[in-house]
Amino acid sequence: MTSWRVSSSAALPKWTREEFDSFNELKESNMAGRERKQTDTDKGIVIPDDWPGYPLALFTSPEHYCDDLDCVYIPHGVIMDRTERLARNIMDDLGDHDIVVLCVLKGGYQFCADLVDCIKVLCRHSNKTLPMRVDFIRLKSYLNDHSTQDLHIEGAENLSVLSGKNVLIVEAIVDTGKTMKTLLDHVQAFGPKMIKVAGLLVKRVPSGTGYLPDYVGFEIPNRFVVGYALDYNEYFRDLNHICVISERGKQKYKI
Repeated sequence: MTSWRVSSSAALPKWTREEFDSFNELKESNMAGRERKQTDTDKGIVIPDDWPGYPLALFTSPEHYCDDLDCVYIPHGVIMDRTERLARNIMDDLGDHDIVVLCVLKGGYQFCADLVDCIKVLCRHSNKTLPMRVDFIRLKSYLNDHSTQDLHIEGAENLSVLSGKNVLIVEAIVDTGKTMKTLLDHVQAFGPKMIKVAGLLVKRVPSGTGYLPDYVGFEIPNRFVVGYALDYNEYFRDLNHICVISERGKQKYKI
């Protein structure tokens, strides 16, 4: 990897001291592990509270869910385009650094698979590379459409492999942020070199902690969404689009 470090300002006689310091600040801001200032674009695509979604008749979906959904909230093609943009942002920030992608199951598996595929394509057509290994962890905190206080972490015993590594946690949805903060504390205990988080969806909820992942796909209202591997009691993972579940669907699959 090419080094950009300059030993002294004398090596650049045409620069002022201020220009030299600005160069170093810019260089450091693009290195992995540095905190970036949050901007409006870091919130992702913001979907307003009054967004009605698209009529189901405009898209295809499994016939067995025909009465269980209110609308298509985010079409599959839009998800894929946004995922490609996130992959480019990750390459810009983390390119040329080995990373461990930590996929949060079960809901995050489709987003993680598509994100990793996009990064692989970029690696084949870029002067940067991003060597990756993928590990998995499973979190469970929902009962029906409510988040519970009990967080179950499966696969935590294998996280010793994260010691000294650059870690990218990939999660499908962040609502209150409490589960993600608990996971971050848990992962941090294994001594990784750096942790970044990519979240496909971030919900605006009254009880939220204000936590925002480093890479956000969409910011959405506080509605219960399913599809694209997001489930309601293990149903709806086979939807390509992200949809809003209907009250009939909630009652039908309630446990």
